[in-house]
Amino acid sequence: MKFSAACFLFFTLSTGAAAFSAVAPKASGAAQAADGGAPSLEPVDKTLKGIDSDDSVYEPTSGNGAPLTRNNKDEVWVSQRARPRRNRKSPAVRGMVRENIVTPANFIYPLFIHDEDFNQPIPSMPGCERHSLDSMLAEVQESFALGVRTFVLFPKVPDELKTNLGVEAYNPEGIVPRAIRMIKAAVPDAVVVTDVALDPYSDQGHDGVVENGKILNDVTINQLCKQVICQARAGADIVAPSDMMDGRVKAIRDALDTEGFTDVSILAYTAKYASAYYGPFRDALDSHPGFGDKKTYQQDPANGREALIEAELDAAEGADMLMVKPGMPYLDVIRRLKDNSPLPIAAYHVSGEYAMIKAACEKGWLNERDVVLETLTCFKRAGADIILTYYAKQAAQWIKEDGLYD
Repeated sequence: MKFSAACFLFFTLSTGAAAFSAVAPKASGAAQAADGGAPSLEPVDKTLKGIDSDDSVYEPTSGNGAPLTRNNKDEVWVSQRARPRRNRKSPAVRGMVRENIVTPANFIYPLFIHDEDFNQPIPSMPGCERHSLDSMLAEVQESFALGVRTFVLFPKVPDELKTNLGVEAYNPEGIVPRAIRMIKAAVPDAVVVTDVALDPYSDQGHDGVVENGKILNDVTINQLCKQVICQARAGADIVAPSDMMDGRVKAIRDALDTEGFTDVSILAYTAKYASAYYGPFRDALDSHPGFGDKKTYQQDPANGREALIEAELDAAEGADMLMVKPGMPYLDVIRRLKDNSPLPIAAYHVSGEYAMIKAACEKGWLNERDVVLETLTCFKRAGADIILTYYAKQAAQWIKEDGLYD
């Protein structure tokens, strides 16, 4: 019946305003649609009688098995009690029944930083840049004022500081510890998240220590434990291991706890896929793999159930939150984790997704505000409690200025 009604509506609209003018008086003014849309045409005589001069035109209210009938006012009528459109009829009703709402409090804002006194635009991520530490702090303060409370730091490390063991990762005077201290001193209520992995610090461009082309799992974890303690001492609120080494969450939890950092949370990159969507991010950090790829430690994009194995392990090892990365192409994985874990779920709206939206909007093919807010809402609908997005500040501004919902 829905299909028949839709066909009928299309047919009646396609007859044009001239056909309606023959059977209905003209409106005294352009009546506005109930939801604030475009002005309506002339009032429609809902009996729809006499609009067709050709008797051979099909009449949906006549004959055996007619898809429509007529109500007490002789108007055409689909005999259907349940009409979902009633819950969409006005902004107030839509707002009342809306299932998922995104607010700036849901965002984690990724910030690229470098040890320079200028900002460096990232060509593959229009609108993003490597911030000087002063610029980073200003960005944090401006975003915090818009309701964004949580920030994750990603450093561009000079090549001369990179080594296979990634020792710069736990230098207490390195760029990340200094950035943490700056943020916590100026905006103490901001939540600072740190990336835990060796790739920004590695001369091999991999997340772990390399030997003969192989990423060493346990040796890497040893270095990661040093990294998280350095970050925690600087004031990090949440550490986020993105390395995908087996057993690293347990080791990191134990390292934090034994050093007295029991309040430092772990946001585990639980389902981090060996994705082609990371290219612009690696441009930002100059951290492309020096050889091969990352398929021996990041997940196969073809696998969904495997994410449940990682989620179970991370939860048992002490993770406080679980992340899926990338985001939009992996909404099914977000839902799997949401349905199978009581822990909060994060989605990373990654650089490739961001770059695609930017490119389409620059071409004029998409409305940037609308498509971004829809995208973020889709993450929420799929089950994400937390959204890492490069649009965090801009989306918060849109929410403040225009409201996310009509």
